Amino acid sequence: MFKVGAYEAKTHLPRLLEQVEAGESVVITRHGKDVAILSPVPPGATRPNAAGAIAKWRKTRKGVTLGGLKIKDLIQRGSP
Repeated sequence: MFKVGAYEAKTHLPRLLEQVEAGESVVITRHGKDVAILSPVPPGATRPNAAGAIAKWRKTRKGVTLGGLKIKDLIQRGSP
């Protein structure tokens, strides 16, 4: 694992991706502080499909209310 600054990561992303494909992990820093890790996808991992993610999100938000308020009424009323 090695570290690169955010600017260098942006500038040299294709080279970094080649290294990640080869199994290397990269820590991306901003102003000397670690902010992200670019690492290989584990073997056998699959990418979730968008339709499944949307369906899960809709199921999660079902039943969430604003205490009987409607968005349309809040918009018409304006900010306090």
